[in-house]
Amino acid sequence: MIALDFGLGGLEGDLWRVVFLMTRIGAALLAAPFFGASNVPVMVRVSFTGAMAIFISIWLPDIATPPALLTIEGMLALAGEAVIGLLLGFVLQLAFAAPTIAAEVIGGAMGMSMAQTSDPGTGGTTTAFGQYFIIVLTLIFLATGAHLHWIALVTESYRAFPPGQTWLGPERYQAIAGFGGATFETALRIALPVTLILLLVQILTGILSRSAPSLNLFALGLPAGVLAGIAALIISAPLIYDQFVGLVELGLNQVESTVAP
Repeated sequence: MIALDFGLGGLEGDLWRVVFLMTRIGAALLAAPFFGASNVPVMVRVSFTGAMAIFISIWLPDIATPPALLTIEGMLALAGEAVIGLLLGFVLQLAFAAPTIAAEVIGGAMGMSMAQTSDPGTGGTTTAFGQYFIIVLTLIFLATGAHLHWIALVTESYRAFPPGQTWLGPERYQAIAGFGGATFETALRIALPVTLILLLVQILTGILSRSAPSLNLFALGLPAGVLAGIAALIISAPLIYDQFVGLVELGLNQVESTVAP
């Protein structure tokens, strides 16, 4: 496939074919949540990417690959593969951003925005509720088999966008942008029940401060807000679960519409 000759004979063409197929798969795994988490060893990701590339090479033998990778045409083909893979993972990443946004809103309303914890998935920091929501969403994502569905969609993307035909078109980018708006809407729906209860608690605290100015509102309001927020989370847990399940389905539907021919 390229001018370099490693003396592998007929296996060399198959080797470079697998390397080419790994580009889209590796980019998708890198951009996707859970798969691309910073705490996942690089060797595991590379091994999984190579295994998927070998499977796709056998499953879809008609996929055309560039005759030479170390050329301008080959580099452009690799860049197109990387763009497709990053978009497939980015759409899923948008879905996982909704719980983090909701947790920021809830934590700020409860006065717990300073309670930060390390996020092993991104390597940054998030609120305690954000880490809890991400764990719950990840468990739902795995329990419903959504990870297998997403991997199947990445495989099917080679049918919709063969190498060299990776132009998505403005309508698909517009759909992805619209999905970002739907993600923010879902985040607000997740945070709405808790924030409404916390708003009522703050109004009640304000009324008490007017009727009894001698009360220490800081000592009274902060614990009351935390307890009310935790109680609201427990009460609204079934609603939050339904929102998470719908969010997983919405993310997979968006990925499916992205790879649709």
